[in-house]
Amino acid sequence: MANRQLEQNRREEPMTFNAKVATIGFCGGIFWSLIGYLAFFFNFMRVGPALVLMPWALGDWKNGYIGQIVGIFVIGLLSILVAFIYMVLLKKFNNIWAGLAYGLVLWGLVFYLLNPVFHGLKPLNQLDINTIITSICLYILYGVFIGYSISYEYEELNQAQHRT
Repeated sequence: MANRQLEQNRREEPMTFNAKVATIGFCGGIFWSLIGYLAFFFNFMRVGPALVLMPWALGDWKNGYIGQIVGIFVIGLLSILVAFIYMVLLKKFNNIWAGLAYGLVLWGLVFYLLNPVFHGLKPLNQLDINTIITSICLYILYGVFIGYSISYEYEELNQAQHRT
């Protein structure tokens, strides 16, 4: 019993930077797609998180409540990849503008370039102004969340390495 440490006296190993990036991505995807679902539910946007399921023939359930919930989870998983892309390309930019630009690029990618893949999404020139403005705002906030969080963790990691 003398060799075993009490659980309260054990020191937790800190998360690796990659684990933090994955966590930021997943949590950001879940949180902001939940906000997107609320915007869809209250008719600020014509598309909800289930949009991510549109390329696959999964049945009519993807257009209902269950499809929105599954869409939120899928966006959380895809957001891990989005966070790692930010980490590789922009982690050294510790300001709001890099995340804002990243969110705008993601919006353009989804609503303009990948538009033909999403069968339930009208072409950009046929979307109503509420959907465009609300979705741009959500993507900007999502980009700032991902960007600022990853850049902050990167700066913290660099400062910790310089102290040792």
